[in-house]
Amino acid sequence: MEHMESYPRKKKNITWAAIFPFLAWLPQVNSQTLKADFIAGLTVALVAIPQSLAYAQLAGVPAYYGLYAALVPVIVGALWGSSPALSTGPVAMTSLLTAASVMTVATMGTEQFYAYVILMALLSGIFQIGLGLARMGVLLNFLSYPVLRGFINAAAIIISLSQLPSVLGLPLKNSEHFLSDVLHVIEHSGSAHHLSMAFGVGAFLALFLLKKYAPKLPGVLIVVVVTTYLSYLIGFEAEGGKVVGEIPKGLPNFSMPPIDWQVSMQLLPAAFVIALISFMEAMSSSKIIAIKTRTEWNENQELIGQGLAKIAAAFSNAMPVSGSFSRSALNLASGAKTGLASVFSALLVLLTLLFFTPLLHHLPKPVLAAVIMLAVLGLIHVQSIKDAWVASRPDGIAAIVTFVATLAFAPNIQNGILTGILLSLALFLMRTMKPRVVLLGVDEKTGALRDARQFNLPKLHPRVVAMRFDGQLYFANVDYFEESILYLISHDPDLKYILVDGSSINGLDASGVEMLRNLLPRLKQSGISLCFFNLKSNVHAVMERTGLEEMAGSENIFPTERDAMSSICKRIKKLDSEAGDQHETFCDVESGERH
Repeated sequence: MEHMESYPRKKKNITWAAIFPFLAWLPQVNSQTLKADFIAGLTVALVAIPQSLAYAQLAGVPAYYGLYAALVPVIVGALWGSSPALSTGPVAMTSLLTAASVMTVATMGTEQFYAYVILMALLSGIFQIGLGLARMGVLLNFLSYPVLRGFINAAAIIISLSQLPSVLGLPLKNSEHFLSDVLHVIEHSGSAHHLSMAFGVGAFLALFLLKKYAPKLPGVLIVVVVTTYLSYLIGFEAEGGKVVGEIPKGLPNFSMPPIDWQVSMQLLPAAFVIALISFMEAMSSSKIIAIKTRTEWNENQELIGQGLAKIAAAFSNAMPVSGSFSRSALNLASGAKTGLASVFSALLVLLTLLFFTPLLHHLPKPVLAAVIMLAVLGLIHVQSIKDAWVASRPDGIAAIVTFVATLAFAPNIQNGILTGILLSLALFLMRTMKPRVVLLGVDEKTGALRDARQFNLPKLHPRVVAMRFDGQLYFANVDYFEESILYLISHDPDLKYILVDGSSINGLDASGVEMLRNLLPRLKQSGISLCFFNLKSNVHAVMERTGLEEMAGSENIFPTERDAMSSICKRIKKLDSEAGDQHETFCDVESGERH
């Protein structure tokens, strides 16, 4: 973390490895790593090829778009990313977001739709590169975990339901209301194409059983090979079933992506969401890889790598890509040592494009639908929403609202995640607008200040009150801090000293400074001193720079609680002596326990 204090480090100069990250791990390549990377690349490719075909179907583009996305973008992502075992390529969530976004500006199945899918890859890639170059990976913190889980749960359900028409051999209306379209399909399920249903359901069951009882086998590849052969034998295409069909042989046509400025403006919000969500998936994989391999990873460099991969997809007539959680886990488990594992995987995809595409002609589309459905079922995790609700009601509300909004807005599911982000930010501001204000009392056993209400401690003294403000002093809550001080004054007519424990005040902005500048003179006119102790160094520094320390009085700023209590005790005893008052207060505890 850039803001974390650490041991001094030598200043780093910009090197070629900073511009070309792969130069850092290329020296590690030897005969052993080459062998391990080749095996891992082969293993991942056996899964990536059928998955790429399936996710192209999910994105609403021809199957070969998926293979193209598993070629050049995979190599670019491996060479310019920061995580050695991260597998880039087509993924379910990004594919769904792409289809849902482009549907708003073009009809699915048209050349215009395909052109805008390529444009989406370009736009989302530019967003990611821009965020990476600006070192704005921290922006991902705006997407809270409850919001992300609410969105992923809803999106996984939408992805699964979107494959029902393919499994049943029925068309999907593709209107502005996804759930009504699905209901329409269910209502007409009696007209389903029975052979398509047999392939879809059979493939799903076979995939499920292989995953459960033979997880080490390439279940997706086995099912794809068997069902493709069966499709050829029985003439599935001639019986009215939908198959992948002809896939062009050879390399993709490398060209400038089609740019339509008016449509680009319409797609920008969705492109930003795709950039955000796709990187969240890549980031979660990279973190796991970093922990298991005990290596560092750089979120800003990974943003650049993923962005370049998307742009490579746009220039090679492919769909948007991202880091795949499942294939990255397989890559790591298969022994990948460097980014060459992904390069080998891409080369095997190239061999498929050059020599084996005719073998994929008879692959039934219901089988691809089954591959997608099983892949996303693992994303559904309702318990995470329950956990968010138990941990924090605002977080639970954000998760539930995001979940419902994503379903309601489908197919425009990007609106669901945007709703969740805005809601979580609003709830965060509401929480920080009124942070916890704790009145403090002296514990007779330890002489320390503690929560008066929690430990049933008496008031310090008729002339003294101590409080702790559990939040930074910034524009959203400065009024609440001032109201709290004024409340104490109104309820304590003899009050002379207000002690503020600054241990929980993590920041002080210009609004906080201005509020204190106005408050301190008013308190002084009323004969009240506002005192601070245990201030964080950054807060104290702001007070020094802005003259607040001088305004409050250096004698009222204390480094520790003990210093504050000792000084205030002396002043109170003097006031009590002059007034002829006698009070059994914190001074007695202080003198008995601390001296």
